[in-house]
Amino acid sequence: MEQLTQLFKDINSVLWGPVMLIFLLGTGVWLTFQLRFIQVRFLGKGFKITFAPLFKKEKQEGIHSFKALATSISAQVGTGNLAGVATAIAAGGPGAIFWMWISSFFGMATIFAEAVLAQLYKVKKNGSVHGGPAYYIRDGLGSKWLAGFFAVAIIIALGFVGNMVQSNAIATAMNQALDSTSFGLNLGLGIVIAILIGLILFGGIDRISTFAGNVVPVMALLYIGGSLVIMVEYWDQVLPTLQLIVQAAISPEAAGGGVLGATVKEAIRYGIARGLFSNEAGMGSTPHAHAVAQVKRPSHQGLVAMVGVFIDTVIICTMTALVVLVTGAHKTGLEGSAITQEGFARGLGEFGIPFIAICLLFFAFTTILGWAFFGEVNVKFLFGEKAVPAYRAFVLLFIVTGAVVQVEFVWQMADTFNALMVVPNLIAVLALTKIIKKTWNSDRLQS
Repeated sequence: MEQLTQLFKDINSVLWGPVMLIFLLGTGVWLTFQLRFIQVRFLGKGFKITFAPLFKKEKQEGIHSFKALATSISAQVGTGNLAGVATAIAAGGPGAIFWMWISSFFGMATIFAEAVLAQLYKVKKNGSVHGGPAYYIRDGLGSKWLAGFFAVAIIIALGFVGNMVQSNAIATAMNQALDSTSFGLNLGLGIVIAILIGLILFGGIDRISTFAGNVVPVMALLYIGGSLVIMVEYWDQVLPTLQLIVQAAISPEAAGGGVLGATVKEAIRYGIARGLFSNEAGMGSTPHAHAVAQVKRPSHQGLVAMVGVFIDTVIICTMTALVVLVTGAHKTGLEGSAITQEGFARGLGEFGIPFIAICLLFFAFTTILGWAFFGEVNVKFLFGEKAVPAYRAFVLLFIVTGAVVQVEFVWQMADTFNALMVVPNLIAVLALTKIIKKTWNSDRLQS
């Protein structure tokens, strides 16, 4: 296992080197200027479009913007927000959070573009709507082989490996809460999670979106509420901690981040990589959820998608980072979600560990559902409906496997396959920028 872990580390040192980071940030910067800082000027409208359906008395048919966003956020808000933020700080120092913010700011422009393309190139087959990067790569970019490459990459990256990360995080959190390291407990947890996921997954996108729409707002508010309690308790440390994050992003040694052995390069690498794993902007995953939304204009769903990144990273990831840093949990030598649990244990006392275990259980559970669905769309794209049952069976198998393997191994493997998704998706987004701009300008005139 150690040799495999090192192999993926070596691969990631190349994949997540300067070229990939420039590619990701560069795409976001390019789109930000092309769309004239849309994430600043129209984020408010995005919130309005997102939550308007909740206040309409008449029952809406199909999947409206909020349900699509809930499905998207159910995938975005998971271990990346809890374990991912903690590992970013542990590996890249406090400055990694600054680069996570930077990636999310420009990522809002990227995810707007992805959602617009998902709406433009979605297809309806057998009464169901399908869309996502594989469709806009094939039909917009005109490249079947690149679409196929993306489809294979996302099936492995999210449907299989990504869901190993989620079940692994649940097992780690439960072990911490129960003070156990039992293989039997991990295996049992993996089996139970797989059974529950299977019951919902076999109900299709309608059941997934309904479940996400009900659970996501509750779990997010619960987590934010718990974090705010700790912020009040450590109120005198909040401002210095925010200053530390900015200082450590530029000069880790000067900010005291050098204690962790972190450099600016590591802060950038882990901040952007974990930021991507959390908000998924540019990765090509959430467009599958945004494609099925029934909206008047494609750009409306693009604005809704930006709201998802804002909630995921600017609010929830920041809450996690502050809890970990103000309590000093990042200095304990723990790994993954155990760091976040330690922070909540210090802030909320004995209640902190079970609290974060419950939050992580729901976060990871809904992410598994979202990612399993995203992979399923691409299985249908490649092989048709007949391959879906086999795919679902493999998803459940990987969930069980993830619960019993080492933490670092699954994170390193996830980073590798995430990178393989990013490349074809961003090639298409950049190549189709003119169409994105034309659609946005047209939709604005008709709004």
